[in-house]
Amino acid sequence: MAAERTQDRDRDRPVSRVRLDQPRERRARLLPEYDPEAFGRISERIARFLGTGRFLVWMTLTIIVWVAWNIFAPSSLKFDEYPFIFLTLALSLQASYAAPLILLAQNRQDDRDRVNLEQDRKQNERSIADTEYLTREIAALRMGLGEVATRDWIRSELQDLVRELEERRDLFPYGEDRGSDVPDR
Repeated sequence: MAAERTQDRDRDRPVSRVRLDQPRERRARLLPEYDPEAFGRISERIARFLGTGRFLVWMTLTIIVWVAWNIFAPSSLKFDEYPFIFLTLALSLQASYAAPLILLAQNRQDDRDRVNLEQDRKQNERSIADTEYLTREIAALRMGLGEVATRDWIRSELQDLVRELEERRDLFPYGEDRGSDVPDR
């Protein structure tokens, strides 16, 4: 009897089912999430800026000011002595970030170019198919026009008929003495 009660309780309990029409709940992640598209757009902006003359001018001015400050400033205000180790570290850090950002921007551009080329290829295929279809239609129209009576052809046929009728009239002239065929009917 106790076994029947536990079976009844198990039947009354709602069964947790996996719903396939609903998205699963997200699990907690240890690493932060980021939007790859936003990151890609930012990297492209940085890569575009790194490839400009403005960046080269600002970089050159910064290095000149850095070196001049550390050479001509009083000893108490100098922060990077002659071998300029900190400047070398800063330039290395900038280069180590610039190279992957430029590569990422180039990869994204390659992907866009690949998509554009694929779209152009498909458009060219459609244009070629349309051109071939129109060529076949024009050929069919030309063949059909070969069988159509033109104005000049009809005119020449009518002139031939008029000549033939004139020849018959000369052979069989109509006269007043001929009666009508009404009484014969």
